[in-house]
Amino acid sequence: MSKPTIQFDDFEKLELLIAEVLTAERVPGTDKLMQLRISTGADERTIVAGIAHKYTPEEMVGKKIVYLANLAPRKIRGIMSYGMLLAAVVDGTPVLLIPDKDVPPGTPIS
Repeated sequence: MSKPTIQFDDFEKLELLIAEVLTAERVPGTDKLMQLRISTGADERTIVAGIAHKYTPEEMVGKKIVYLANLAPRKIRGIMSYGMLLAAVVDGTPVLLIPDKDVPPGTPIS
């Protein structure tokens, strides 16, 4: 591992949830970015993710993802992103972390 050890209290600060992708579209002028509209169970949010070189918008719609909900908002290519989806990276390629059973949006991950 290359990052410093954190305390359990630090881990507890992360709000990890299951979210469902409602809409997806490539960010114009980029090869890797995709804009996703997601349902968190309580609301809908926009996130920008670097997955467009691996996944199409069509295959993302309806997919359940692992979502970091309490990441500070950040503008990416002019689009406000409210959180982050989680993915493993294998040889520079994202691999989505997804539940192996149907889980409702908003379900917390612990």
